Amino acid sequence: MTITATAAPARSLLSPGDHSLIMIDHQSQMAFAAKTMDIKLLQENVALVARAAKAFGSPTILTTVAAKSFSGPLFSELTAAMPSAEAIDRTTMNAWEDAAVIARVNAAGLGRIVIAGLWTSVCVVGPVLSALEQGFEVYFIADACADTSDEANERSIARMIQAGARPMTALQYLLELQRDWARQDSYEATTSIAQAHGGAYGVGIAYAAAMFAASETTS
Repeated sequence: MTITATAAPARSLLSPGDHSLIMIDHQSQMAFAAKTMDIKLLQENVALVARAAKAFGSPTILTTVAAKSFSGPLFSELTAAMPSAEAIDRTTMNAWEDAAVIARVNAAGLGRIVIAGLWTSVCVVGPVLSALEQGFEVYFIADACADTSDEANERSIARMIQAGARPMTALQYLLELQRDWARQDSYEATTSIAQAHGGAYGVGIAYAAAMFAASETTS
């Protein structure tokens, strides 16, 4: 059988306007017990995701649990990236059981959900499995999540994948939204976010620009 290729992206790749991003409980108290990732790296990845969603105009829902009585404020990197966003404070461990969160999901009216949060085994698994069961396509940003142990994190990721969720990383999220360096309207935002939060890749962008005036749009 002959198959003819076409220069077109996979339908499963994310685009800026086809999904809602839900960022769940990136709060100080939840981070204290997170042992599966260096906290600074986690904060950088959270900032990268939030800044990417804002730059590309993807609807974003921020949510907290018991912010004033127990879990504390959102990461400053997150609020700096989205200073005008109002977080929804909940009592439910599963954000998908909160009526205010669901109202925001329904208002966006999109069939794809991207989720990141603390902890993977509670605050991420709950809404991921719930959204999948209700017919949404669900992605989760694995390195913008963390948990109390490697075992808890790994079992949770396996459980979500087995249920049909699609894992990705923070930098992958940014670059998937850009996807073509010829898109000049978002080029500067993408490279500046990568430089600020993209680790070695960001350092490489800054080096190439400073030393050779090079960019991803040139060959």
